[in-house]
Amino acid sequence: MQTVVIDDEEIAHAAFRCAYPAFASTAGLDKLRARDYARLDRDGHVYLDFTGAGLPAASHVAAHMALLTDGVFGNPHARNPTSLAASALVEHARARVLAFFNAAPDEYEVIFTPNATGALRVVGESYPFAPGGSLLLTYDNHNSVNGIREFARAAGAGIDYVPLSTPDLRVDTTALEAAWARARAGADNLFAYPAQSNFSGVQHPLDWIAEAHAHGWDVLLDAAAFTPTNRLDLRAVKPDFVDVSFYKMFGYPTGAGCLIARKRALRKLRRPWFGGGTIVFSSVGGDGHRLLSGAAGFEDGTVNFLGLPAVTLGLDYLESAGIDAIHTRVTCLSAWLLGRLLAVRHRNGRPAVRLYGPRGTDRRGATIELNLLDADGQLWDCEAVARLAGEQRISLRAGCHCNPGAREIALGYSAAELRRCFDDRAGASLEDFQRAIAGKTTGALRVSLGLITTFGDVFRFARFVESFTDRRAQALREPSPPSDKPA
Repeated sequence: MQTVVIDDEEIAHAAFRCAYPAFASTAGLDKLRARDYARLDRDGHVYLDFTGAGLPAASHVAAHMALLTDGVFGNPHARNPTSLAASALVEHARARVLAFFNAAPDEYEVIFTPNATGALRVVGESYPFAPGGSLLLTYDNHNSVNGIREFARAAGAGIDYVPLSTPDLRVDTTALEAAWARARAGADNLFAYPAQSNFSGVQHPLDWIAEAHAHGWDVLLDAAAFTPTNRLDLRAVKPDFVDVSFYKMFGYPTGAGCLIARKRALRKLRRPWFGGGTIVFSSVGGDGHRLLSGAAGFEDGTVNFLGLPAVTLGLDYLESAGIDAIHTRVTCLSAWLLGRLLAVRHRNGRPAVRLYGPRGTDRRGATIELNLLDADGQLWDCEAVARLAGEQRISLRAGCHCNPGAREIALGYSAAELRRCFDDRAGASLEDFQRAIAGKTTGALRVSLGLITTFGDVFRFARFVESFTDRRAQALREPSPPSDKPA
């Protein structure tokens, strides 16, 4: 759909609603915005970093505070009344997570962790990597997934990466199928990929789960960027491991995530250590221990037992808002924003925006990666642009977003350039990295939408981008620090 650029917000909003009639079905989310997020409009904020974190709803936080102040809850590792009350809240949260993701309790376990990274570490340190087995990753993975390769490397397992194709930054499916076919029968093979890229917004097929299983792979689905605006049904698809970060879904609490694991896959994991709360008993004199079975054997120490009730309340909040309505809302808004950004031109006709990833909403989420170009085709420094956005109370993200592989493909780094960053030098700095990729930008801007994003938010960002037309990029470059050396 061709975008007609309209400067007046009210007229543009009317045109948007005509072009995207499905948006009207999400009107209930505007009521949530007015009730639970009034502080955004009161203080003039445009929040466009939902892939970084959701925002807490006022009623969600109030409900959690009321629960804590009305009840008495002790450490759940005991049998006294306050401990039992806390245990009941933890188990209720565990059951609520299974229900939200439609995961059969006889098939899946929920292991609470501090965040998605903690969930991924449980898999990485406990999976039975060994010589002959393999870890298969895509170039499009968060660093917390990439980090699993160090466990595989230490155990002597093979490590393989599947590349991305430009310009859409989708996985090369021919290379993926060839990699699946290389799995050694009878070995332990783990394939890890994101349901949605936290860099480009690309949504990789959930059908890959069954296909990988058929080739002899266990599957780890990184769902952290996917679940805030998309429905994940674990009866329809059956990954072996799923990591979730709750603050990305609804902003609060920030110290709780989980690993959702199939029970048959969980039985393969072997923890390399034990801690408080994970054991039936241990002995110093007898030099031994017995891990608890199921989820409890993988939850280190005391879980966030006062925070987990907020997870239950947050899932209730999302369900009442309607995950399908949220998905519809962000799809309509991102479609409009993509069209508007692609329409921005300098007077000489050159584009002012370079997008990384799909240009439409087919098989993509509401995360948009871009850089700004001046009239000569030079890139603006993304960090400087983000600072200017911040001065207008527009919150977005600049950098590589902990996804080095997608950045390297999108920005055209070569393997030779990147290897120079690791040439046996201790303490290599960001400046070393910048020298290695001399002449290329170090990152990009990321804009991501969420459950209470409004048309006004994306319109204001679009107008911010349009303010860069016919300006020269060097005008934003930081002045060089004065030199101590004589000229």
